[in-house]
Amino acid sequence: MWNIYHPSQPECISTIAETPAMQRLKDVGMHCGCEYTSFPMFTGLKPYSRYNHSVGCALIVWHFTHDVRQTIAALLHDIATPTFAHVIDFLNGDHIKQESTEKGTTDLILHSSEIMAALNSYGITLEEVADYHQYPIADNDSPRLSADRLEYTLSNMIHYHIAPIEAVKQWYDSLVVGQNEEGAQELMFTDIETAEAFAQAALRTSYIYIADEDRFAMQTLAELLKKHISRGILTKADLYQTENQVISLLNRDSEARQDWQHYQSLHLIHAGSTHPHAKTIISKKRHINPYVQGQGRIATLSPTFAESLSQFLTHPLDVPLWGE
Repeated sequence: MWNIYHPSQPECISTIAETPAMQRLKDVGMHCGCEYTSFPMFTGLKPYSRYNHSVGCALIVWHFTHDVRQTIAALLHDIATPTFAHVIDFLNGDHIKQESTEKGTTDLILHSSEIMAALNSYGITLEEVADYHQYPIADNDSPRLSADRLEYTLSNMIHYHIAPIEAVKQWYDSLVVGQNEEGAQELMFTDIETAEAFAQAALRTSYIYIADEDRFAMQTLAELLKKHISRGILTKADLYQTENQVISLLNRDSEARQDWQHYQSLHLIHAGSTHPHAKTIISKKRHINPYVQGQGRIATLSPTFAESLSQFLTHPLDVPLWGE
């Protein structure tokens, strides 16, 4: 995917990407632990790490801005992500916003001598890169399109076989930076047809993020981690290592190992059940309503997409679930 975003990697990305703090993200997955289960929709997924996502975001920002500060901010935006990523938001009770795992970015950058040295060499301050929300091309509020939202959407289109690589490249090449309805910069499409094709495909990825299997897996893993933190098998600090290290700690204890193996064996979801362990799991609904340059949001331009988006936003998540 990186070659699609930009044909080469600038030094400001490659230098910081090689630091230990960034390399840790190679063993923190984007699929939030779901890939360790046996649910058919997750089996056989190719590895997709926070590292790959972060470098991809940085390349997108570089491609459209050639601004070193914005690019580094995009590269570092997930540096504080714990193992299993948004599962820890579930553990923290942050099901809806899923923002609790963003805390700690400033401290992690500050305590990386390698990253701080690189920033100093570029004449960049910590404040200029510790919060990528200040750069609308890197990040903005949903349902707008930003490098962060674009990267994981395009990558998941490939991972879940929603769109071929040729379509993904064509959509990416159709993007420009323009002013949205609020006068702010945003990544946007130049024509309605391309915007709608992308938006419909993106909506299919949105359904994956709220699938019964996805929500159940994340909640179950959150409960597993919480249980074994309370037992002293894990600490919250351990969650900021790698996934292999956390799994290794679980496997050292017989009860934790049994729970982990049960989690790995999950393969079937039952909905609407009166099973005593059934649970209602509400989650964040991620979606994109891209802007068409000079015309408006695609949901206001396409009745077909407007209906698709409405169905997604009203899709119920209040049915109790249990798995086996």
